[in-house]
Amino acid sequence: MDFGLVLQNDPPAARVIDLCKRAESYGFSHAWTFDSHLLWEEPYVIYSRILNETHKLIVGPMVTNPATRDWTVTASLFATLNEMYGNRTICGIGRGDSAVRVINGTPVRIAEMREAIAVIRGLANGEAVDYKGTTLRLPWSPDSRLPIWVAAYGPKMLALTGEIGDGFILQLADPDITAWSIAAVRNAAEEAGRDPASVTICVAAPAYVTDGTEAGLAHGRDQCRWFGGMVGNHVADIVARYGGDGAAVPTALTDYIAEREGYDYNEHGRAGNTHTAFVPDAIIDRFCLIGPPETQIERLNELADLGVDQFALYLQHDDKDATLRSYGEQVIPAVNRRAAAKL
Repeated sequence: MDFGLVLQNDPPAARVIDLCKRAESYGFSHAWTFDSHLLWEEPYVIYSRILNETHKLIVGPMVTNPATRDWTVTASLFATLNEMYGNRTICGIGRGDSAVRVINGTPVRIAEMREAIAVIRGLANGEAVDYKGTTLRLPWSPDSRLPIWVAAYGPKMLALTGEIGDGFILQLADPDITAWSIAAVRNAAEEAGRDPASVTICVAAPAYVTDGTEAGLAHGRDQCRWFGGMVGNHVADIVARYGGDGAAVPTALTDYIAEREGYDYNEHGRAGNTHTAFVPDAIIDRFCLIGPPETQIERLNELADLGVDQFALYLQHDDKDATLRSYGEQVIPAVNRRAAAKL
């Protein structure tokens, strides 16, 4: 299993860059950041420094969207980084949440997602594309290559992911919901005539390594409760569209938002978010990885057995350094055991 790190671009940017450098030394293969231009610093500027100060690390947004940047600008950003650093970028993309809603926008429609992915991926892979009735290409970066991983929860986005995505990002680590979501993506891929195994599966969720005590567990839960609120934003849209009776989406994903009363994007993705009191402990335990290393290893092995190719660790809490170190020294080596030198 590959491991990724997900960060917010909080200043100072040097701290983000330092965490990414240490993550690579601990065996992480990917560094992801939020892409919300008003809430945090501009990610693509920071990616350039991360790439310059690491060796193999792959960087990208978790996730960007088609609404806040012209699609050709997004493609150009990736192609430029690829020309400079040798195809070490990846594009996570969704319909739009914080970056869009803070400016009073709305998530894009599925048809627009499909068109945007085709344009961004085509241009960033050295191809000519049709855009607004004109055929365009980036003639200065013919060797650029960009995989696009689609973030999805609802049935239509899961289907789109299976049809056209290079990868699938599921932002929670509940095994039952993961199994259901992977099946939906793979079924859509097969119906589209693709090899279902060609879609890379990424589960992204907060991890908090504790000392195994009840007090440590309670503190870790409170530090990660924000994640249930963030997921709840997407779930609320799904419930509004499909209902919450379990016919289209598992009730395990939708039931918990019944007490949700609103959301303040000024606290988006932050530990201590005051708008996430509705998120129960049971949801935190299902959606996140909280506990001592052996507990985390057990969940990660369960996810790997379901077909998860990468676990991307959201590191938004008060113990970033210790969790990163525990993953590098204990968790990753246990999940990815080295083969014996002598057979």
